[in-house]
Amino acid sequence: MREALPTPPVAKRVPKTDVVHGEKRQDDYFWLRQKDHPDVLAHLRAENAYTDQVIKETEGFREALYRELLGRIKEDDQTAPYRRGDWLYYSRTEKGKQYAIHCRKRTPDGAEIVTLDLNVLAEGHPFIDLGAYAVSDDGRLLAYTIDVSGFREYTLFVKDLETGAVLPDRVEKVSAVAWSSDPEVLFYVTEDHAKRAHRLWRHRLGATADDLLYDETNELFRLHVWRSRSRAFLFAGSYSFTSTETRFLPAMQPHGVWQVLHPREKDHEYHVDHAGDLFYVRTNGDGLRNYRLVTAPVTDPGKERWTEILPHRDDVMLEDLDVFAEFFVVHEREDGLTRLRVTNRADGAWHHIAFPEPAYDIGEEPNAEFAAPAYRFRYQSMITPATVYDYDVRARRLVVLKQQEVLGGYDPTRYRAERVHALAPDGTRIPISLVRPVAVPRDGTGAMVLAGYGAYGFPYPVMFSSHRLSLLERGIGVAIAHIRGGGDLGKRWHDAGKMMAKRNTFADFIAAADFLVAERYAARERLVIEGGSAGGLLIGAVLNLRPDVAGAAILRVPFVDVINTMLDESLPLTVGEFEEWGNPKVPEQYAYMKTYCPYTNLAARPYPAILVRTSFNDSQVMYWEPAKWVAKLRTLKTDDRPLLFKIDLDAGHGGPSGRYDLLREIAFDYAFILNATRGVQETRTPQAPLASERT
Repeated sequence: MREALPTPPVAKRVPKTDVVHGEKRQDDYFWLRQKDHPDVLAHLRAENAYTDQVIKETEGFREALYRELLGRIKEDDQTAPYRRGDWLYYSRTEKGKQYAIHCRKRTPDGAEIVTLDLNVLAEGHPFIDLGAYAVSDDGRLLAYTIDVSGFREYTLFVKDLETGAVLPDRVEKVSAVAWSSDPEVLFYVTEDHAKRAHRLWRHRLGATADDLLYDETNELFRLHVWRSRSRAFLFAGSYSFTSTETRFLPAMQPHGVWQVLHPREKDHEYHVDHAGDLFYVRTNGDGLRNYRLVTAPVTDPGKERWTEILPHRDDVMLEDLDVFAEFFVVHEREDGLTRLRVTNRADGAWHHIAFPEPAYDIGEEPNAEFAAPAYRFRYQSMITPATVYDYDVRARRLVVLKQQEVLGGYDPTRYRAERVHALAPDGTRIPISLVRPVAVPRDGTGAMVLAGYGAYGFPYPVMFSSHRLSLLERGIGVAIAHIRGGGDLGKRWHDAGKMMAKRNTFADFIAAADFLVAERYAARERLVIEGGSAGGLLIGAVLNLRPDVAGAAILRVPFVDVINTMLDESLPLTVGEFEEWGNPKVPEQYAYMKTYCPYTNLAARPYPAILVRTSFNDSQVMYWEPAKWVAKLRTLKTDDRPLLFKIDLDAGHGGPSGRYDLLREIAFDYAFILNATRGVQETRTPQAPLASERT
């Protein structure tokens, strides 16, 4: 980047003072919350213009990177078809089109029927996202939801797949949809003013008024509705971050009475599936945090009738469950890695599916048929492209259905994947997954990107990315810190990084960064740290605690204004997340939040080069959080390193919806990383030509 940067925009100061627990708090940039105020939009556009000016000299390089990223992708592609009823369903992409086309056919060689073409639906909209996609039992009707704002505000539509007509039935702010056995009756859940899913409705096609069946009034809980794979039952689950309550209804009795399977209890989460005359319940009640598996009779599923079939283990998390007619599959997570445990329902005999790599990710693919003889899943690692398998349970045989194609001569032997551990200040071992070029020596001079998340009990997936090759081919490694607060090592790993233990998350990440430097994987000044959403909070907190930890940082849609956001119960997510972050209206929780809140703890000190991204229509982390953080940091930082702020004015929490638009965003970020690490084109390792150079 240029040695002399242009003058950045300066946000005006409009002091707003609040008193919290007797302490005066002044926020000079509260005014940036006024989304409709012309001064706000003018300031955001000025930030975009400043960023564009600073990076203008990289325009040609970014275009080359974009072509390089695009050159690895099979633009005309198709997912592995899955069966549901009489149809095979799949989606495909066409060269030059931004969005997927959803289709079905009767047989593999049969005529294709397009069920939804998102490219057509996107006409006139800069953004589109498909939420629910549910077909009625007779295969005739499709219930789907669409968001065209990025605010994750979905509208329900019903389409007749035989005629192609979209029916007049339409409902706003729908978060979940499920059909009953009656193809004229479906159930859906709507959101309140704070985007909390809270009301369950029954809708008969053509009706002008729907039946409200349940209103979840406890603001800690969110409501969801779904259909069992067996199609025999509908479930409606109320979830907080620590407790669950599930109702059930026979799918053939859409006008029947919903029954509670087990009433909510403090610190008891459970998840339900069905087969035959049993419910299968994955439960972590009675302090058994990593879950055990029990069955309950459908006719009387009370807790006193539960029968344990898989006990709780302190070192193994029961992460997921899929039940079929002849078998069930449990996703078990141990030491941060998932394995699949397959059990025969008839006799209880079980076995594991083994995976050879030191770090990998397992994800479920569509398994829509209850009587299926095989279990479908997706496997990938940092060097193995995403591969879809059918696992024949009786033959114990894996069948490859599809592997992600990487165009341009990808050779996995050029890269080394590793699983290593850092030591946190309290002695806890922190797993790190990483990939690096074999040709680059581990001599302490290299460059590396370190990512982290560490929240909500979500494990950080160890996934393949063809885009990442643009970094690896230039000698830049990529690492993931599996820090506390996430679910990488089970439920207790989450417990140890939330609420009044949240600072462990930041200490773990700093330990991971220090480990990579000490073990000579990277030079300190050539280390880039990154995180998004709650991972943006992570990076913001780390930059205040250890601003020298890395040479550069990327924060995407970052949750950086923790205290002010958690004080505002009108905002989406706030109340429910009192059980994740704490409630600043409680004095001791407020005092703890103050020790790490990124916005609160900005100070006059040098910071590394920073890129911040946000979206104007983000419903999860409002745009004003990073806007305020950047505005305040500009007045405090004592260095002359770049602080860049990029705002997508047409997108939401996940960024742009179009696949080509997303590639341009990645090219932008990679140009920032390559400049920050001095990984310019000339330092690219001689492994494969640039996509722009390929014929």
